[in-house]
Amino acid sequence: MVSKTKRRKNHEAVIEIDKLLHEPARLKIMSKIYNMDSADYLVLKKQTGLSSGNLSAHLTKLEKAGYLNIEKKFRGRRPHTTLKITKKGRDAFSSYKKKIISVFEDNSE
Repeated sequence: MVSKTKRRKNHEAVIEIDKLLHEPARLKIMSKIYNMDSADYLVLKKQTGLSSGNLSAHLTKLEKAGYLNIEKKFRGRRPHTTLKITKKGRDAFSSYKKKIISVFEDNSE
């Protein structure tokens, strides 16, 4: 049986989870970029399976939160977008992982 203290701690960890990162598409995006430091838009689109519009909408939210930098350039006449995780984004994702792990570890008893 789990004690009241452990249940309260577990509840607090769930409440503190970053809701912006917890959304499945953004979680998928951040987990890919977190492991690569930076990513090409087309590669990320292929890896996540998201449509262009859906990916762009989620990237905009992550950029506004300060989790990503989006750099748009041209290679010849073709647009090229590079996505880089910021320190704030790296810290937020690392914190998110720790909180999720603690939720599951606290429920294991």
